Amino acid sequence: MTTAVDSANSAPPVPVGVLIVDDQPPFRAVARTLVSLLKGWHVVGEVATGEDAVLAVGTTSPGIVLMDINLPGISGIEATRQITKAFPSVRVVLLSTYQADDLPADALSCGAAAYVRKEDLTPKVLREILLAA
Repeated sequence: MTTAVDSANSAPPVPVGVLIVDDQPPFRAVARTLVSLLKGWHVVGEVATGEDAVLAVGTTSPGIVLMDINLPGISGIEATRQITKAFPSVRVVLLSTYQADDLPADALSCGAAAYVRKEDLTPKVLREILLAA
């Protein structure tokens, strides 16, 4: 599998589409900026609810979804469960301000590829999550 990691001997990076799901516009703006710092990565959509996230995955075909846990309507955990069941190749990264020990129990079993505290989200962390595929 080709990834978006730069290498002198590799082919050009495969584009990675990212769907950002968060009900707070300021965080979506930060996430958009982080994604733009990764060569070959681009935002394919932004939504504010879990229901809209499930619908958007079907229309935007992202490789990665950055999913806030606390959303209006269905939670990010339930949206992740629905997305990973319907689109098993999509990697969902749960985001929140929770410490890992304080995560809701079902966050560990919803199908998410990773959990990242919002404060710890960086281009390097995003790249490492993709490489872990």
